[in-house]
Amino acid sequence: MIHTKVRCREITESDVEAIADLLTRGFVGRSRNYWIQGLRRQAFRLVPEGYPRFGYMLDNDGTPVGVLLLIYTTRMEGEDTTIQCNLSSWYVEPAYRNYAPLLTKIAQRHKEVTYLNISPAPWTWPIIETQGFRAYSRGMFFSVPALSRAPRWSKIEVISQHAKQVDGLSEAETELLTRHARYNCLTLVCRTQQGTFPFILQSVRIRRGIIAPPAMQLIYCRSAAEYATCAGRIGRLLLRLGKVAVVVAGNGPIPGVAGLYTERRGRKYFKGPHPPRLADLTDTELVLYGP
Repeated sequence: MIHTKVRCREITESDVEAIADLLTRGFVGRSRNYWIQGLRRQAFRLVPEGYPRFGYMLDNDGTPVGVLLLIYTTRMEGEDTTIQCNLSSWYVEPAYRNYAPLLTKIAQRHKEVTYLNISPAPWTWPIIETQGFRAYSRGMFFSVPALSRAPRWSKIEVISQHAKQVDGLSEAETELLTRHARYNCLTLVCRTQQGTFPFILQSVRIRRGIIAPPAMQLIYCRSAAEYATCAGRIGRLLLRLGKVAVVVAGNGPIPGVAGLYTERRGRKYFKGPHPPRLADLTDTELVLYGP
């Protein structure tokens, strides 16, 4: 069947309700409220000028039949400002799959942008690599931070979403933590004799059929070495919250931290001029939409 009225266009705020309906049909196990919450967060966040707020859709005479969500973020690389885009949820109605290449082509047309795919299914890895993406994180380290010794003369502090300043952090890092606290992340500062170290963690979704200890995903830290320094203190706090493990994206175990590393899942890809930092998943789909 020939669909003569199908076009690819930018998603607007007036499309949000219909896009949520489409994604709910396309992703079994995700509620409509899940999509509405994430889309509302995208509606109110800062987006680099000149880039789409939500992403693109296939429009069939006013009805969305395909969607690719995009999350654009400004990053600082030393003194330079760069643009990063998380290629998020993708779905096209079966009758319109021949139009799907329009979405991916228009979504990846900016040569100055670094594109991320942080949640590809393992069976898609070869396909993603043929599209020019490279793996920057090849696996997941399931750490058990409570087994690490807490540094002497250290303490840990939970940062509220209402905090105006945090001693030892820059204005930018303080805003990063409070913004993610508003996204229901756990935002922490660990203070040691070596300095003040910020962390952002998020609860991990336990998928059906998987038996795993209650866990958190490490969304942000400055470096794996800082996580190793503060792991004991973080682990003791998490135990009080009923959490045992912290999942860290990376390319191997973290020295000095007990845990298990696997490359069977969790690979993350990028394409573009600026390889992403391993310990930075801020402002991605994991945060805006949740685990």
